[in-house]
Amino acid sequence: MELQGGCQCGAVRYRIDGEIRHVSLCHCADCRKSAGAPMVAWAACDAGDFQVTAGVATMYSSNGSSIRYFCATCGSGLYYVNEEALPGLVDIQVATLDDPDALPPQAQIQVAERIRWMPDVMTLPEFARFPG
Repeated sequence: MELQGGCQCGAVRYRIDGEIRHVSLCHCADCRKSAGAPMVAWAACDAGDFQVTAGVATMYSSNGSSIRYFCATCGSGLYYVNEEALPGLVDIQVATLDDPDALPPQAQIQVAERIRWMPDVMTLPEFARFPG
């Protein structure tokens, strides 16, 4: 499977050419803080199947083993590497894919850290666009 994606401004682009190992929604506090969102969708692939095709991503590590890569220009989070927890894998943020619909989540992880109001979010009113 070939997938492509990149940051919001287009400065950093990547390609995956291989099998996706798993797709999950992560609720951990680290993901939430780094994304500024209640959860983050991740898709893992073999490191050898992942390639940055344009630009250079900036890295940040809060603990030495978890390394998050993002665009230094627009701030978009892009991918994550942790050789201790996920040896040989690269986790990409699904929402940065050109076609994020290609990889629907298969599971929710780290739900022990989920924000308490998240289970009720599907009961909220919905609007196709910003309500006027």
